[in-house]
Amino acid sequence: MSLYGYGSRAWTGPIARPWVRDVKTAQYGWPLGMPLIRKLGPGLWEVRSHITGGIARVIFTVGESTMVLLHGFVKKTQKTPSAELRTARKQLAVLREEASK
Repeated sequence: MSLYGYGSRAWTGPIARPWVRDVKTAQYGWPLGMPLIRKLGPGLWEVRSHITGGIARVIFTVGESTMVLLHGFVKKTQKTPSAELRTARKQLAVLREEASK
């Protein structure tokens, strides 16, 4: 499965390194489930990674043989923040719109 980062945000900062192993596990072992991968809704899943500063999440989508990383953040509460989920859903909508052109 190919792997792509999507969006204008650079994939840097506190989650840039520790989550790489978990994303690669998801990429090469797809489909996987809990505790590493959790489905968030239609076409959206999250990679769940424990890091020094908390819990990192990378929200992604899968199409044919491609995994696209849509949004990443460090989670500070038990529930996924709605703003982070909205950001990922917007990225997914733009990606789907571009793919349909």
